[in-house]
Amino acid sequence: MVDPFFKRAVVLVWHHDEEGAIGVIVNKELDHRLSDVLTADVAAGATADARIGWGGPVEPGSGTVITSSPIAEDEGWNLDGGLSVTRSMDALLRLLASPDRLLLCLGYAGWGPGQLDDELQRGSWLWTECDAALVFEVAASDRYDRALSTLGLTAAAVWMPPIDE
Repeated sequence: MVDPFFKRAVVLVWHHDEEGAIGVIVNKELDHRLSDVLTADVAAGATADARIGWGGPVEPGSGTVITSSPIAEDEGWNLDGGLSVTRSMDALLRLLASPDRLLLCLGYAGWGPGQLDDELQRGSWLWTECDAALVFEVAASDRYDRALSTLGLTAAAVWMPPIDE
């Protein structure tokens, strides 16, 4: 996509219905570490050095956590492909105290009613299945190419039109 926010972006969409859609970019890292955005006692241990992702342009001061562990229904969403998403601080604190894998992203991406459907129909996005391995076993810089490969594509074979907003 030509839009600078979404150029070469891999977006994990966790909610999509007639009222709109919400997701988080999973392949753009910030120069921040967990210890930069959480208090020292919360970010302590092996996770303190974990990189923070840039999840999107909406509410850049808010956090979205992606994990490979199930999340309680009242705290988030359990997706296919072994991924769960939460925006709950309580869930984040539990995950930080466990050996579970997680990615904290600041900000998110949002679409109004019908907007993502229209963009998909125009070919502005490609769609593939959720995959925990893509998020947790592939370097952020390689996730775009790996996501395309699940569709049998390479970046050189894809031309994405700009969105018309």
